[in-house]
Amino acid sequence: MKKKTAVPRYEGKELEYYNALIAAGEKIRQQMRYHASEALDCSNADKRGVTTHMADVSSDNSRHEMEIRMLSEEGDVLHLIDDALARLARGEYGRCQECGEMIPEGRLRVRPYAVFCIKCKTKHEEMMRG
Repeated sequence: MKKKTAVPRYEGKELEYYNALIAAGEKIRQQMRYHASEALDCSNADKRGVTTHMADVSSDNSRHEMEIRMLSEEGDVLHLIDDALARLARGEYGRCQECGEMIPEGRLRVRPYAVFCIKCKTKHEEMMRG
């Protein structure tokens, strides 16, 4: 028998955030299912028969690599969503993990799993660019 996990009871803004995170997680899972089926789909090669042209082989490999990369990125987002749900349960949701300030509500509406405020996210992106 599968053990049921207790779902925290949220109200007001917390309930809105919880629902947004659950919806984002479901959207990502749907995208992952699509990319997984595309990455594993051999029907295009089957329809053409044996691929003999180098351009076709390269195109097939590129498509496969792109689908795998998308799966990996979506897996990362799913992890961020799980982390955000844990922060919500602990009462720490919505705080920037860099500076500790509250993340603006508008940002959380667009990206409910955000871990940085806009200022800190911009700083991180600038450091990544070099």
